[in-house]
Amino acid sequence: MAEKVVKCGIKKEKGYLYYLDKNGNVARSKMARGGQKGGGATVINKCGVKREEGYLYFIDKDGDVSRAKMARGRK
Repeated sequence: MAEKVVKCGIKKEKGYLYYLDKNGNVARSKMARGGQKGGGATVINKCGVKREEGYLYFIDKDGDVSRAKMARGRK
């Protein structure tokens, strides 16, 4: 299903959201919980991933950047 694009080996911490920013780097933001505010994005790893159209990019359970083909237009 998914294929690895870049091996980063990021160790995920609880309470943070990990994602690819618009520059293709891995970033994290603190999640809002209860009355606490979230936000404050910081770049964790500068990967420089070039995105292709039709793919969903994410951080997998191993801490690497992976992608999966998006299911669009099914009936």
